[in-house]
Amino acid sequence: MLLTHNTGTEQVRLRLSGYSLTELLATSAAIALVAAVAFAVLTSMQTKARLAICRANVGLISKAVLMYAHDHRETLPLLNPSPPPGMWWWYKEQVKRYVGLTGPSSANDKVFACPEDRGYGELGNPVPFCQSAKTDFNSYVFNGVNLPGIPNIAGWRLSRVRDPAQTLLVMEWTAHAPLSWHHSKTGKRNEPFYNNALNMVGFVDGHVDYIPIYYDGINPAYTRDPIGGYNYKYSGD
Repeated sequence: MLLTHNTGTEQVRLRLSGYSLTELLATSAAIALVAAVAFAVLTSMQTKARLAICRANVGLISKAVLMYAHDHRETLPLLNPSPPPGMWWWYKEQVKRYVGLTGPSSANDKVFACPEDRGYGELGNPVPFCQSAKTDFNSYVFNGVNLPGIPNIAGWRLSRVRDPAQTLLVMEWTAHAPLSWHHSKTGKRNEPFYNNALNMVGFVDGHVDYIPIYYDGINPAYTRDPIGGYNYKYSGD
């Protein structure tokens, strides 16, 4: 490399192995572009992999809930209004043995952990649901919030569910808001709720899908069935 500077003539010459400055800049730009494309492809692959893990989790948990029902006179779990650790989460203790889990729940219960779980409600740095004892180390909720006026299938006999292919069974917690963990429109923030947030859900007939959840702009999604045009519902009627 040779660099000379003549202050009298204000001339600068750069020579590096026969390459001009223009060629070096073009090469650097090309390398940066390739790196950016490679990073984007890797990020996309990682996103798809995490979504696939979540789909598999929801499928296994849905089967566990259905196996529980088959062992209990075809009756789905019945949740008390607010038993520890809460109305959304307690079903895990009833069904986890069907996915091979025994003993106290913990953050090692990977089947119940969405890879994109970012928690909710704690300012600054929310703890993911799957890492918190308050939520029984569980990212997923059962369609069993049996509060007055809330559509749900807690304690229902399977034969009573009118449309198993459209009735929700298990879902990411964000389907109750709605928000989305996998394709968030709010970044890492858990507000505001918004219409058509994408969520992984399982249905009473056992199939799993990644679907938009309806939001009317006022009420949390789980408090009522969606308007026409959506292929799911919380109620079993």
